[in-house]
Amino acid sequence: MVSNQATSSWLYRYVVLPLGQMLIFIVGAALLMTLFAYALAVLFPTPRPNIILADQIGRQLPGMIISGVTIGFVYAMIALGYTLVYGVLKFINFAHSEIFMFGGVVGFEVIRRIADAGFLESWSPLLLVVLIVITSMICSGLLAVIIERVAYRPLRGAPRLVPLISAIGISFFLADAVRAFEAVTRNAFKLTYPVSNIPALSTPISIQIGTTPVNIRVTSIIVIVAAMLMLVALNYFVNGTKLGRGIRAVSQDMSTASLMGINVNLMISLTFFVGGAFGGAAGSLFGLNVGTIDPFVGFIPGLKAFTAAVLGGIGNVTGALLGGLMLGMLESFLSGILVYFPALGGRYTDIFTFLVLILVLIFRPSGLLGERVDEKV
Repeated sequence: MVSNQATSSWLYRYVVLPLGQMLIFIVGAALLMTLFAYALAVLFPTPRPNIILADQIGRQLPGMIISGVTIGFVYAMIALGYTLVYGVLKFINFAHSEIFMFGGVVGFEVIRRIADAGFLESWSPLLLVVLIVITSMICSGLLAVIIERVAYRPLRGAPRLVPLISAIGISFFLADAVRAFEAVTRNAFKLTYPVSNIPALSTPISIQIGTTPVNIRVTSIIVIVAAMLMLVALNYFVNGTKLGRGIRAVSQDMSTASLMGINVNLMISLTFFVGGAFGGAAGSLFGLNVGTIDPFVGFIPGLKAFTAAVLGGIGNVTGALLGGLMLGMLESFLSGILVYFPALGGRYTDIFTFLVLILVLIFRPSGLLGERVDEKV
C-alpha cells in the first residue's frame, strides 16, 4: 500500500504535474491570443476590400495554434539554456544561440551522412529522429561544457561585463567556425535536411475541424512531443535527483554549497551541459521542421528565446516554458493576421512581439513568474 502511494505521488509530482502545467499554458495562451485576434476583428472588420477578418481568423485558427505551440516549444527549450545558467551564475550566456545553431548543424550532418550512404529510406523514421536529437544533445552539451571551461570559468571572479563580452566573442567565433567547416567540407552555407526523401516525415496529416480542413506537419508533432518529454525529464532531473538538488543548492548559495561538500565546478559544468543539450535538441528539431539552416540561423531564435526567458522570469524554469509558449503563440497569431493590414504585413511581427516584452518589463520587471528579490545591504 505504501509502495502504491509512493508511486502515485512520484507520478503526480514528476509526470502529471508538469504535463498539466504545459497543457494549462498552451490552452491559456491559445485562448488569450484567440480573444486578441477576434478583438482586432471587431475593431477592424474589413482591413482590406472583400476581406472579412473574422472569417479569415476562423479558417486559420487551428493552424495558427499548432504553429504557435510548435515554435513556442522551440523557444522554451532554448530559453531553458539561458535560464539555467543565469539561475546558477547570474550570467547571460549569449553564446547559447550558437549552441542552438550547432545542434542544428550536427543534426544535419547526421541525416546527410546517412542519406549519402544510401540508408535513409531503409531507416525507421522514429529511430532516425531519436538518433538525430540524441547526437545533437550530446555534441551541443559537450560544446557548452568546453565553452564554460575555456571562456567563462577563468573569468568567474571578474566584473559581470567581462564574461558578457567573452560570451559575445565566443558567439561570433562559433558561427564563423561552423561556416568555415561547411565551406571546406560542402562548399555550401544553406544546409537542407533531406526530409523530403522520407514520406513518413514529409507527408502532412489532414484532419477536419468543423468545416475547416487542417494539414498538420508530422515534424511539428515530433517537435511538440519531443519537447514535452524532455521538459518532463528536466523537471525530474532538477527536482527529483541528487545532482538536481546540488545544482539548486549552488544556485542559492555557491559558498555554502561548497562548504557542504558539493563540487561547485562540477555542478556548474553539469548545468551548462544540460542547457546546451536542450539548445542542441531545439536546433535539430528546428532543422527538421523548417528544413533549411545556416551558420547564422541561431541569432534570431536565440534573441527571441532570451526574450521568452525574460518574459517568463529569468532564472525560473517554469517561466521559460510559459514565456516560450506565449511568445510563440503571439508570433504565430500576428504572422497570420498582420498580412491582411495593407500598411503592416508579416514583417512587423517582431515589432509587436518585443513591444509586449517592453510592457511586461515596465509593469513587472521580474517577468510573469519571476519573484522580486531585494538585495541586502
